Amino acid sequence: MGDVLAGIHATWEFASDSVLIRFERGIRAPKLFQALRERRVPHEALESVTLTPGKRGTVVLHAVPRPGADPLMEAAAGQLKEACDPYRLVLPAERETLAEYYADELRGTLVPHANRPADRHLVAAPKAPLNFKAYDGKAAFDGRQVTFRWFWTGASSEKWKAGDQTFPVAALSGVEWRSPDVFNGHLRLLRREAADATAQADLDPAAVVFGLGYGPVHESLPFAAAVLAAVRGTGPSIPHQVVPVAAGRRDPADIAERIRHLGELHRAGLVTDDEFSAKKAELLAEL
Repeated sequence: MGDVLAGIHATWEFASDSVLIRFERGIRAPKLFQALRERRVPHEALESVTLTPGKRGTVVLHAVPRPGADPLMEAAAGQLKEACDPYRLVLPAERETLAEYYADELRGTLVPHANRPADRHLVAAPKAPLNFKAYDGKAAFDGRQVTFRWFWTGASSEKWKAGDQTFPVAALSGVEWRSPDVFNGHLRLLRREAADATAQADLDPAAVVFGLGYGPVHESLPFAAAVLAAVRGTGPSIPHQVVPVAAGRRDPADIAERIRHLGELHRAGLVTDDEFSAKKAELLAEL
């Protein structure tokens, strides 16, 4: 595609095989967006694309990732507030026609059986080293191991008795993240060997507890995603049947419809002469 769609708090750049999402770092942008900065999402990582009316004269372009394709969304487990969803692009309502065009373009890239879980992470996790302060300790991840160092002002006696903890990635089976925005928020490391994942987080040496002002989403979630991605990279692969994508030319009727839509955008002044010519040539080349 090779085009750009600028929205509120983010800009989507469309390439032939992916979407590069660049997040704003302004004071009004969600802190999670500022922490992520940018993310490249391969088309094969997407399950669906929608365009719906938003609030106060806006429309929302929403790309839904396939289950298991993005370690950040896998770690979040549906706990992110709508405004912090990195796959939502909010635009002024007057750009609805242009947004619909790009939504159609993205839908045309979805692979067959896109609703099936991905057999591996397709979107890169935030890079280590990462660290954040929780209520009862400081968590750090260097890409190979996670360390918890307890604070004497917040850690339970059980954690003090256990001492500071170090967990090699190879010893972990997953991560449990409970948002700091809810009661009993915490980050727990799930261990492969005889671990009690049902213990209270404030008593579990494999967990740090969040509290008001400690372990905020924009610090703790990227941390959880990075650890989860490292664990998936060292653990056994998930059985998955690979479905070959048939190569071939696009439907001429579909190409004609896209060119017609492109012409409407051109006449409305939403696409320049050069952009119209380049995109039309690109579409015709697919016949």
